[in-house]
Amino acid sequence: MAATSTTDLVRRFILEEFLEGEAPDDLTETTPLLSSGILDSVATLKLITFIEEKFGIAIAPAEADEDNLNTIAAIAKLVQSKLGGK
Repeated sequence: MAATSTTDLVRRFILEEFLEGEAPDDLTETTPLLSSGILDSVATLKLITFIEEKFGIAIAPAEADEDNLNTIAAIAKLVQSKLGGK
């Protein structure tokens, strides 16, 4: 799966689940998700569950941090690194 489609799927999920009614153009690949408060701990768990189910990967607890989950670009990079190992 290409990084672009990964980015699109994650972006769409975040818009639908956590930013309903917000302008889609305001959510970019570099918009901070954790540090800005868009994602709280419950939302982060929901996002991780979505990613694991959608892409058939497992995210280790040590990977569920700001380095990997703070932006859509970082999430896509994490997903692609895991899919590349298959």
